[in-house]
Amino acid sequence: MTGTLRRTVTALAAALCAAAAAALPGAAPATAAEQPYPAKAEAQWIDRDTVVWKGAPDPAGGTLQLESGPDGDRRLRLAPGTLTPAERAKHPHLKDFPAFTVDPRDRAQAATALRDRLVATRRAADGSLREATGVQIPGVLDDLYGAAASRARLGPVFDHGRPTLAVWAPTARTVALELDGRTVPMTRDDRTGVWRVRGERDWAGKPYRYAVTVFAPAAGKTVTNKVTDPYSTGLTADSARSLVTDLTDPRLAPKGWAGLKKPAAVPLRDARIQELHIRDFSVADRTSKHPGQYLAFTDRSSAGMKHLRSLARTGTTHVHLLPAFDIGTIPERRADQAVPDCDLASYPADSDKQQECIGKTAAKDAYNWGYDPLHYTVPEGSYASDPDGTARTVEFRRMVQGLNGAGLRTVMDVVYNHTVASGQDPKSVLDRIVPGYYQRLLDDGTVATSTCCSNTAPEHTMMGKLVVDSVVTWAKQYKVDGFRFDLMGHHPKANILAVRRALDALTPAKDGVDGKSVVLYGEGWNFGEVANDARFVQATQQNMAGTGIATFDDRSRDAIRGGGPFDADPRVQGFASGLYTDPNSSPANGSRAEQKARLLHYQDLIKVGLTGGLADYTFTDSAGRTVKGSQVDYNGAPAGYAAAPGDALAYADAHDNETLYDALAYKLPQGTKPADRARMQVLAMATATLSQGPALSQAGSDLLRSKSLDRNSFDSGDWFNAVHWNCADGNGFGRGLPPAADNKDKWPYARPLLADPALRPGCAEITAASAAYRDLTRIRAAEPDFGLATADAVQRTLSFPLSGPGETPGVLTMRLGRLVVVLNATPASQRQTVRAVAGTPYRLHPVQARGADPVVKTAAYDGGTGTFTVPGRTVAVFTRG
Repeated sequence: MTGTLRRTVTALAAALCAAAAAALPGAAPATAAEQPYPAKAEAQWIDRDTVVWKGAPDPAGGTLQLESGPDGDRRLRLAPGTLTPAERAKHPHLKDFPAFTVDPRDRAQAATALRDRLVATRRAADGSLREATGVQIPGVLDDLYGAAASRARLGPVFDHGRPTLAVWAPTARTVALELDGRTVPMTRDDRTGVWRVRGERDWAGKPYRYAVTVFAPAAGKTVTNKVTDPYSTGLTADSARSLVTDLTDPRLAPKGWAGLKKPAAVPLRDARIQELHIRDFSVADRTSKHPGQYLAFTDRSSAGMKHLRSLARTGTTHVHLLPAFDIGTIPERRADQAVPDCDLASYPADSDKQQECIGKTAAKDAYNWGYDPLHYTVPEGSYASDPDGTARTVEFRRMVQGLNGAGLRTVMDVVYNHTVASGQDPKSVLDRIVPGYYQRLLDDGTVATSTCCSNTAPEHTMMGKLVVDSVVTWAKQYKVDGFRFDLMGHHPKANILAVRRALDALTPAKDGVDGKSVVLYGEGWNFGEVANDARFVQATQQNMAGTGIATFDDRSRDAIRGGGPFDADPRVQGFASGLYTDPNSSPANGSRAEQKARLLHYQDLIKVGLTGGLADYTFTDSAGRTVKGSQVDYNGAPAGYAAAPGDALAYADAHDNETLYDALAYKLPQGTKPADRARMQVLAMATATLSQGPALSQAGSDLLRSKSLDRNSFDSGDWFNAVHWNCADGNGFGRGLPPAADNKDKWPYARPLLADPALRPGCAEITAASAAYRDLTRIRAAEPDFGLATADAVQRTLSFPLSGPGETPGVLTMRLGRLVVVLNATPASQRQTVRAVAGTPYRLHPVQARGADPVVKTAAYDGGTGTFTVPGRTVAVFTRG
C-alpha cells in the first residue's frame, strides 16, 4: 500500500467513525476543528452563487452550509436551487446533481472562505454535525479571479533588466519568495489572486522558490509548501530551485541565433515527420561527440546527422522530438544515473536476463520517454552538458539550430494533460500552490488518472492559460516550429484553438518568428472521464475536423499492421503483414473466408486514409457500394472524419506499441526472408508517405528499427531503445526478451522469433529499405498532387479505379492526377488493368526508374490494355507520358 493510499484509508476510517458518532442520539455539536478533514469532496462550488452536491442530504430538519476556517465559524448558508442554462452548459457533467444557491447575504465572504479550511456540512437543529464533505473549488476560483488573472504575466518578467516574480495563488494565506538563501515578502493583488515582488538587477541568475502557506486537502491542514515556480524559465539540477532567468538575455543566445534561417515552411498537409527521442538519436552513435545530449544535433559529421540530412534532402520536413521539457523521472546529474551492471551483450537473443538487469536500474537510470512533466517551459537538464544553470537553454537552442541547418524544422512533443504527481508529493508543483485547482477532480474529489498519471484540467482558466503561455514561450524564445499534443482529446477544443490563435499572432517583425507557420497536431483519442464531450467539447478526431490542427489517424494504421494495439495474440495480420495472401498459423486470423473479408475491409480503411481521412470523400467500397469515408466502419466509429487534407495525420508506427519491424516480425510467417520483410516494411510506410495530409514515421523505421519486440519501451533504457545508424550494429532485434512488465504475456510468441537468426536483417536489407523509402519520399515531395489543399480537389483528382467486388485482395490501385500508384502487398507479381487509361502512355516514375530498388524497376505497363504489372511486395508509382 502506498503512502498516499494509506493516508486516504486512514482519513476515510476517521471520517466514518466521526460521522457514526455524530449520528448517535444526544451527540454533542462538534466544531470543524474537532473533525478530521473529509476523505471525499462531493460538493462543488462552481461559481460564487452556486454549489452542486452529489448525493446531497435532505436539508429537512437541519441546515446546509459551507463552513470555513479552523473552527468552521465562517458559514455560507445554502438553499435548494437549480442550475441556470449557462451553468448547465459550462458544467454538463453536473447537470443531474442537486444544486444549491449561496445565500446572497453570505456571498461577499467567498474570497475569504476560499483561503481556509472549507467543508460542506449538514447540521441538525441542535447544531450537531450530521454529514460533511470536502468542497471542490475550481469553478468559483475561475468566477472570482479568472477574467483578471488570465491577463496577468506570471513567472519571472524582466523590465530593463529588473525582474518581477509573480505567481497565481488565490487560496494562499501568505506567499513569500525564498531567494538565494533569504526570504522576501510578496504582495497579493486581491483582484487577480496573483502574488508579486519586484526585484533588483542582481537577482538575475539566482535560485528561488516560493513558500506558500495554504490549506491542503491532501494533508487535511494548513501547510507551508516550499515549491518551485510553475512558470519557471530556468532551473537548478534536478529541479530543486527555479532560476531567475531572462530568456532574452543575449548571453543565452548561441551565435547566429537572432538571424537563424529556417528551412522553408510547408503547410501541415505537406509535412513529412520523423519522430525522434533525443537520447535514442545519439547515445549509441560512436561518431557523435555528444552522445545522448542536445549538442548531438550540432555534430554535423555524425552518422545520425548525416542520415537526417539525407532524409531532409529527399522530402522529410520536420523532426518531432519526444518530450524535452523538464522531466520528473530522470536524475539529471550523470553521477546520479544508475547503469546496468550486467554484460548485456553476452546473453542469448531470447534471454530474459537483459530485461531483468535493466529493470533493476530503470527507475534511476538516464532513460525515460519523458511523458512525466515537472516544469512545462524549461528544457530537460539530463540532455544538457551541465544540468545546473542555463546550459540547457543555450544547448536546446543550438539543437534547434542544428536541425534547422540540416534542412529540418523542429516539433516538440508536449504533455499538458497530466503532471508527474499531485497533492503533497514533493514532485507536485501546481497542486501544492493552488490545491485542488490545476488537477482534474472526479465527482468524489479524487484526482482523475485516466491518462496514466495525475490529470490536469485545461478547462480551468489558469491551466488553460498555462498551456497557451508555455507553447508561446517555446515558439518565441526557442523557435520551435511545431507542437504535438499528447492525449489532446483530454483538452477542450477551445484550449487548443486558443493555442492556435496565440501562435498566429506571432510575427517575424514583432516576435522574431512566424507563428502561422507553426504546425499543430495531437492524439485525438476519446476516453476517460471526459469521453464523448462529457465535460466540454474535446479536441478529439471528429471535433478537430476543419480546424487545420491534425489528429493521428489510427484507422489506417490498424489496417496496415493488422488487428489492434491490445490484441492478446500479436500475430493478427493486416494489409502489409500478409493477411489472406501470406497467412501465418495464428487461429486469431480466422478462416480463409474471414481473412479475405477482413482484408478487403482493411483496404477500404486504407483508401480512406490515402484521401487524408476525408469524411465526405465518395468512392466505391470493396463490396461495390457507393459510400463516403464517414460511412466506412472502424470498430463502430466512422473511418473518415477529416474535413480537409491536413486534419488527419497518417502513420504506420510511432513510439507507442511495437515498432513497425517488430509488428511485422510477429505477423509475417516466421519463414519470411529478411529481404521480403524489408520490402513489406517499405510498403507499410508507403501507405502513410503517399497519403494526402501529413505523415509521421518513427525515426529508424526506414532502417528496420527494432526494440526487440518491446511494445512499451518508455523505461526500457538505451539497450532496447537506441537507434543504430550503422547497419553493422544490426537493427536492435534479438537484444533479449522485452521487459516483463508490459510484454511477459507475449513472451511465448516472442521467444522463438528472437532466437531465429534469420529474422535479423543485415546491411543489404537495411540499406535497401532506407533507400527505397527515400525514393518514395522524394516522389511525394516532387509531385504536387500528393498535397491537395481541399476535399473537393481530392475528390476530383484521386480515385480507386479497381475498387469493388472484383478488386484484388492485397493490392491497392490509386489514380492521382497524372499518376497511378499500385501497392502490391502480396508475395506474387500482380496485374492491375485500368481500362479507363488504355491508350494513355505511362512509365515508371523516373525516381524509381533511376532509384535504388532493382525489383521495382521490373514493374511494367501495357498501354494497349491499360495494365500495370507490379512485382510482389512492391510499391510502384507510374507517371503519364
